[in-house]
Amino acid sequence: MAIDLILGLQWGDEGKGKIVDVLTDNYDIIARFQGGPNAGHTLEFDGKKHVLHTIPSGIFHPNSLNLIGNGVVIDPISLKSEIDSLVPYKIDFSKKLLISKKAHLILPTHKILDAASEEAKGKSKIGSTLKGIGPTYMDKTGRNGIRVGDILSKNWKTKYLKLTKKHLGILKSYNLTKKYDLNLNENVFFKSIEKLRKLQLIDSEQFLMNSKKNGMKILGEGAQGSLLDVDFGTYPFVTSSTTTAAGACIGLGVAPNQIGEVFGIFKAYSTRVGSGPFPTELFNSEGTIMAKVGNEYGSTTGRARRCGWIDLVSLKYSVNINGVTKLMMMKGDVLSGFKKIKICTSYLINGIEIDYFPYDTNTDNLKPIYKELPGWDEDLTSITKFSDLPKNFVKYISFLENALEVPIEIVSVGPDRKQTIFK
Repeated sequence: MAIDLILGLQWGDEGKGKIVDVLTDNYDIIARFQGGPNAGHTLEFDGKKHVLHTIPSGIFHPNSLNLIGNGVVIDPISLKSEIDSLVPYKIDFSKKLLISKKAHLILPTHKILDAASEEAKGKSKIGSTLKGIGPTYMDKTGRNGIRVGDILSKNWKTKYLKLTKKHLGILKSYNLTKKYDLNLNENVFFKSIEKLRKLQLIDSEQFLMNSKKNGMKILGEGAQGSLLDVDFGTYPFVTSSTTTAAGACIGLGVAPNQIGEVFGIFKAYSTRVGSGPFPTELFNSEGTIMAKVGNEYGSTTGRARRCGWIDLVSLKYSVNINGVTKLMMMKGDVLSGFKKIKICTSYLINGIEIDYFPYDTNTDNLKPIYKELPGWDEDLTSITKFSDLPKNFVKYISFLENALEVPIEIVSVGPDRKQTIFK
C-alpha cells in the first residue's frame, strides 16, 4: 500500500489545507511530514473558517487518524493553543492525534534567537515568521536538539537547561533592541509540555509500517511550498526544511519506492510572503486586485502577500523535482474580470532567453517573457461542474496542462470545501 503526498508547488499558501480536507474521506491517516507552526493551513466549511498550524488538516473528519511526523518541529505552546481553540468541536485528541517521539521541540529561546538573527540582518532579512523554526532545525542538524521523546525521561529538564544555557550565550553576541522575559515564556512552556505528555507519543515510522501492512490508506501532508525548499528553493529566502516530495521520506520514515500519487497544488496566479526574488510580481493595479479579491494575507502572520502572474518556469521545475502525478489548481475565481491573462513561459537573463529555473533568480537581472490569453468575466464561485466553466477559463486550464504535461484533476473556485470541482 503506497503513501500518497500533497505538496505546494509555489512559495506556499497554495491552499493545501483545503484539498487535504476535501480528500481526507479517501484516507485513514493524514500525516504531516515537515515544517512547524509557521505553516497556516486554512479550511472552510459550514460557513466557518479554521486555520491549523501544526495539527494535520484531516482532524475534523471523524474517521481519520492524524499524525505529526518526525520531520516536524513542534512548539508545545502553539500546539496547546491550537488544541484548546478546537474544544467546541469535541475532538478526542487523545485518540485522533498521534505525535512522533522523534519530532523536535521548539524552545522559548529558539524564538528569541529567531528574532535576534532576523533583526541583525537588517535590510537583508529573510522574512522569518519568528516562530523559532530555523534555530530549532539548526539544533537538530547540529545534534543539540530536544525531541518529543525526551520529555518522557527523568533528566529531560537537565537537557532543557543545558540547551537554554547555550542559547543565552549566543544571544549575548546580539545587540537586541527588544527585551524578552524568559521566565514568563518558560512558565507557559512547561504547562504546555504537560499537555503534550497526555497525547499519544509514538514511534511513528513503525506505526506507519504496520498501518500500510494492514491496508490503511495514508496521505502525507506537506507545508510551505517547493520554492521554499532549503535545497531547491530561492535560497537563502527559503524555509529550513525539505518541502519537496523527498521530505516525506525523511519526515515520516517512508522509503522512496513506497510513494504513490503526488498531488501538486498551485494557484491560478502566484503569491509570495516575505522577502526574496519573485519574477512575475506585479506592482500595479492588477496585483492590487489579485490581493484584494484573493484575500491574500498570511494565515499565520497576517502579512500581505505579494501577487503576480503565474510562472510556468518555476511551476514546471516544481512539478519535475517532486514527480507530480496530478495537479490541483486553486483560486481560479480570483482571475475573473481580467481582460487578459498573462502566463510567464520563459525568462530573459542578461539578454539570454531560458525556459528552466536557474541558480540565480535575482529579479534585477531577470525579465519574465509572457504569453497572453483572453480572460473571462463570469463569476466562478457558484459553479459545480467542469462543463459549466467559461470557455476562456477552460482554455487557460488546457494551456497549463499542455505546458506542464500533467493533468489538472481538481479546480477550486472558492474557499469552502463545497467550492471544489473534480474534472
